[in-house]
Amino acid sequence: MSDPVPAPPKNEDSPKGLALAIAAYLMWGFLPLYMKALSAVPVLEVLAHRVVWSVPVAGAILIWLGRTADLRAALRSARMIGMAALTAGLISVNWAIYVWSIQSGQALEAALGYYINPLFSIFLGAVLLGERMNRAQVAAIALAAAAVAVLTWEAGRVPLVALGLTVSWGFYAYLKKRLPLGPNQGFMLEVLILTPLALGFLIWTGAQGALVFGADTGLTGLLLLAGVVTAVPLMVYANGAKLLRLSTIGILQYIAPTMIFLTAVFVFGEEFGSARAVAFPMIWAALVIYTGSMLKR
Repeated sequence: MSDPVPAPPKNEDSPKGLALAIAAYLMWGFLPLYMKALSAVPVLEVLAHRVVWSVPVAGAILIWLGRTADLRAALRSARMIGMAALTAGLISVNWAIYVWSIQSGQALEAALGYYINPLFSIFLGAVLLGERMNRAQVAAIALAAAAVAVLTWEAGRVPLVALGLTVSWGFYAYLKKRLPLGPNQGFMLEVLILTPLALGFLIWTGAQGALVFGADTGLTGLLLLAGVVTAVPLMVYANGAKLLRLSTIGILQYIAPTMIFLTAVFVFGEEFGSARAVAFPMIWAALVIYTGSMLKR
């Protein structure tokens, strides 16, 4: 007698999934405070430590979850490693832009980038996958584009930080879905691929006598936490997302950029300005239209 076929996961919210997802977004929302405390550390050194210290944290979580077999299989597949190398490159670019934006006093642009991201994902779906957009989605994307135009006109330059974060994360998420590997195992594979580069950079920087790690006790302690700060929210989110409806995830994803926005204005004292006073409400209106359409569907 054959074993019964397992029932497909129900498309409904669970209290555990909601708790995990909210916890992940709250951790991401507080991340600017951590990055700001590392302002004296060069961006590339922060990035290298995020990679290196994520390996033991992610590895311990995979062992605890009993998910190491898939990772071992992926390491034997040249195609899998190639795909993961591409997503690893994109997440590295995203991390570097994010760290630099916080350290250089542009947290508001970082918040803008993550607000625009879900709208960019719809645009990617239409362009790359041929997905049809409804009128509400077209209107939301048009509003977001108009908001970027307002910021560009006022500043005399394109908001590169916001668009860099949006594009790098949007393509990362798109390619990550095509990676035939669980999110936890996929993250571990990405940091393993990046580790030789990160270690090489740290060794080279140390040989030049320019390494902050080890030279300052407080900053060294903060850098040792980089793995926990990087890996834990991603892996908590990955497990929570499986237990929630897509529409619920769509709404919850605004927690982090809202916290970044509030931190930038009320903690870091970044200037809001007249153009942002116009552009941000346009983005928020676009997100209301997008979310309303999603919930209705």
